[in-house]
Amino acid sequence: MEKLNIGFGSMSINAEIGTPIYGYYVPRFVKGVLDDLTASALAIKLGDKTIVMVSIDNCGLVKSVVDSIASEVKKNTGIDTKNIIISCTHTHTAPYAQHGDMFVMDDEMIDRYRSFLTKRVVSAVELAISDLKPARMGYAVCRAPERIAYIRRYKMKDGSTQTCPPINNENIVEPIGELDNRVNVLRFDREGGKSIVVLNYGLHADTIGGELISADFVHWIKKTLDLALDVECICFIGAQGDVGSTNVFPTKSDMNDTEISFDNEMKSPGMARFVGRALAGTVLQIYDKVEYVEVDKINVIKKNLRVPANVPCPSDMPRAREYKRLHEEGRDDLIPYTGMELTTVVAEALRMCRMENGPKFYDLPFSGVGIGNVAFIGIPGEPFTEIGVKIKETEGWDMICPSINTNAKEGYFPSSSAFAEGGYEARTSPYTATVADAVVKISREILNELQK
Repeated sequence: MEKLNIGFGSMSINAEIGTPIYGYYVPRFVKGVLDDLTASALAIKLGDKTIVMVSIDNCGLVKSVVDSIASEVKKNTGIDTKNIIISCTHTHTAPYAQHGDMFVMDDEMIDRYRSFLTKRVVSAVELAISDLKPARMGYAVCRAPERIAYIRRYKMKDGSTQTCPPINNENIVEPIGELDNRVNVLRFDREGGKSIVVLNYGLHADTIGGELISADFVHWIKKTLDLALDVECICFIGAQGDVGSTNVFPTKSDMNDTEISFDNEMKSPGMARFVGRALAGTVLQIYDKVEYVEVDKINVIKKNLRVPANVPCPSDMPRAREYKRLHEEGRDDLIPYTGMELTTVVAEALRMCRMENGPKFYDLPFSGVGIGNVAFIGIPGEPFTEIGVKIKETEGWDMICPSINTNAKEGYFPSSSAFAEGGYEARTSPYTATVADAVVKISREILNELQK
C-alpha cells in the first residue's frame, strides 16, 4: 500500500503600521503587533496526488482574492487549484486584504498587503511540500472545557432576539440554541520530522479587539502545544456563527484579566490566552490516546451552490440609507441604539444598501477533503452551530470537520428559524431562510462523493 506523506510550512504575515484592520464597523489601523499572524500550510500526499490545506490568520478573504492566491500557488508549485483549500481563522485583529465597502481606505496599502500575503502563502506551501515525510494518522474527538464558549443569541423577555446583549441584563431569558463542544483533533506522526496537530473547533476568534495585530486564541493554542509537545499545529475553525466567548451572567472570576468591549463582549489579550490555553489543554488530554488508522485514499471535491439572495424591501430602504449616511459621517450617536444593537442596525443597513439592486442569487464555493475516513467540509462563510451538527451527522465517517471561511468569506449562514427570530447574524445575512438546509444538503453530497 502506498504510504501517506505529510508536510508542514508556516510564514509570518504581519502588516506594516497603518494598514486597515478588518472585523468591525468602525475604522481601525495597525498600531503594533501583539502576536504574529501566520499562514500555515498542510501538504497531504498519497501516490501521485497532493492536496494542500492552508489556514490564514485573517478575518476572511473574498473569493477573487482566494482564487488569485491559489493561482499563484499553482504557478509556483504545479499543484492544481482544485487541490488547494484556503481557509481563514476569522481573527478580528488582522488586516484587510481586499478593498473595504464601508470606509474610505488606503487602497494602495491594502493592495500591498494582499501582494505580500500572496507571496507568503506561496512560500508556506512550498515549505510544506519540501517538508513531506512518511506519516501515520491518528484522530480523536474530545470535549472543550466549560467557560470558553457560549451561544451568543438570546431570547429576551419582550420576545425579541438579541446577539450579545449587555452583561447581567435582567431581560435575558435564555440562549437560543445549543453548543457543540466537540473538539476534533488529528495527529500526524512523521518519520524524521515533528508531529503535526490539526485542531477543529467552532468558536469566534474575536476575544481581543483593538488595533494590535493578533491571531487571537489561535496563537495561544499553537504556542501552548509547541511548548508542551514540540509539535506543529494548524487550526481550522468549525461552525461558529452563533458562538462567542462571553458569559452574560459572569461570576467574579470570569472577569479575571478581561473587560467588556463596546459590543458587550469579553475581550482582552488575557481572554485570548485563557481560551487558547484551555483548548490546547483539551488536546493534551487525548494526544497520547488518539486512534491510529490506515489512510489508503485522499480526495478533494469542489462544488458551487446557488442560493437566493435576501433582497431588501423597497419600504425599508429610506431608513437603511439614513443609517448608512449617519454611520459614514461618524454620527452613530444619532442612531437610536447602543452596543451590539447599534452594530446590528448599522450592519443591516449596509447590507440593504449593498443589495438594493440585487443580485437575486449567490453562487457559493463549497469543498471537501477526505483523508482516509476523516473529512473536512469547506464552507465559504460562517454557519450556525446547528448546521455544523447536522453535517457531522452524515454517516460513513469517523470524524467530520466543518471549516468556516474556506475558499471565500460570504457572510453568515444562520439556521432557518433565526430569520424569524432576528438577531445580528440573521439580519445581516445576504441569504434567505432556505440557506441552512441548502448548506447541509450540498455538504452531505460532497461527503458522499468523497467516499466513492
